[in-house]
Amino acid sequence: MAILNSHLTPRSSRERVARRILSSRDTSALLSATDVTPMPSSDEALGRPAVSDGLYDGFSQVDRLPEELYREYDVKRGLRNADGSGVLVGLTKISNVHGYNKVDGAVVPDEGDLVIRGYHLDDLVSQTHGAGRFGYEEIAYLLISGRLPNAAELADFNARIDSRRELPTGYLSLFPRTTESSSIMNVLARSTLLLYAFDENPDDTGAQHEVDVALSLLARLPRIAAIAHEASVSARDGEKLLVPPVRQGYSMAETVLDVLHGAEGFTREEAMMLDVMLMLHAEHGGGNNSTFTCRVLSSSGTDAYSCYAAAMGSLKGPKHGGANAKVGAMIEDVASHVSRWDDEDELASYLERVAAGEAFDHTGLVYGMGHAVYTKSDPRARLVKRYARKLAATKGCEDKLALIEGIERLSPDIVRAARGTSKPICANIDLYTGFVYSMLGIPADLYTPIFAMARLAGWTAHRMEELYGSGRIIRPAYNSVIEPHEYEPLERR
Repeated sequence: MAILNSHLTPRSSRERVARRILSSRDTSALLSATDVTPMPSSDEALGRPAVSDGLYDGFSQVDRLPEELYREYDVKRGLRNADGSGVLVGLTKISNVHGYNKVDGAVVPDEGDLVIRGYHLDDLVSQTHGAGRFGYEEIAYLLISGRLPNAAELADFNARIDSRRELPTGYLSLFPRTTESSSIMNVLARSTLLLYAFDENPDDTGAQHEVDVALSLLARLPRIAAIAHEASVSARDGEKLLVPPVRQGYSMAETVLDVLHGAEGFTREEAMMLDVMLMLHAEHGGGNNSTFTCRVLSSSGTDAYSCYAAAMGSLKGPKHGGANAKVGAMIEDVASHVSRWDDEDELASYLERVAAGEAFDHTGLVYGMGHAVYTKSDPRARLVKRYARKLAATKGCEDKLALIEGIERLSPDIVRAARGTSKPICANIDLYTGFVYSMLGIPADLYTPIFAMARLAGWTAHRMEELYGSGRIIRPAYNSVIEPHEYEPLERR
């Protein structure tokens, strides 16, 4: 666990409860925490003889369709129009992700804006933090209820989350066995599905139960993610698993830092910075992949746990929430290959190699640059830079921040030249996410899980809008281009 040399906030300076050691005497599941069963295909007894080529490689001939067919049938691949804009599939009163205008049918780039329930994200962040209070809980209440809370409603909301922080009785006898994994996001999805078994009426889709499930996940996910991380560390180092105690009266940001750092503590400035990140990740429209996944499953009438677990599976993907890990790796690669970070010519030269597929992961992608909706700017990236500068000065990380800003400044022209396009390209929030989390002492395997914790509020809002508003199962069409065949008996094939 990272050690922060900092003073504790008044809250975090309270008498701390020692972390309880969960041993095999508490649960036999820990005895099998390292059980790994190889996939059968890796079994030497089966191998890859020639006869299996059709099984493993057949899709390359069967499932790939000629490009001209997509044009012939006017298929909106990725639910995108030819100009890159999204296909209109629904209406929402939750948020608006604005990055361009449509003028006479053409996309006209514009400065990015994110509006949540009618409020600009910039205002929500600046107003709460300007008043010296945490803002994520207010955004969560706004998303779920449709309006900003007054003081009494906010206090009640926080109390309801606090009352649900304890994990269900018997949960830890099952959960630790699932914690050792190469992906905490996978663990988070499995642990969410496991909570279904501890719900007396898990298939209840009534509004009260839906809200209660959302509040319980907001309360529990920080501890679940921390336990999963600690289980991986403990297994690697051969140490006992430490289970963080429940702390009452903390915001989401404070809870995350508390379960990660324990007695090492955290500063209020650190907690407020994380709160900003949670606010920026809380909601981003109905068309992003994980939220749309949430809406698709919700339209079927399935339970909340299945829905949120599926959304987590989507968010895990490197083209979505998992992109922040790629960005972090790329920045470290750039930092190691550019001797002088303030030399723009040297920096640009290396970024050109990255964009050409000659450096880093050889994909030609400059991670953290470009967005499906935002064109001129990502409002979340603007905000995170504003709030990260002060923390960077405190942590002695100003040079690293300047390097990232240099990547942001130089990359658009480099990427456009490499792709032969004139379209505007802006930095997205992922370019700065890993940098901020590293300053907060958050392990890299928890970057995307924290994204999921924050986005749960948005997923909840979209799930409820789909459950109670649309009323129709989502069922888009696929045109069949399959060729007819006559069945041949096995002996004649």
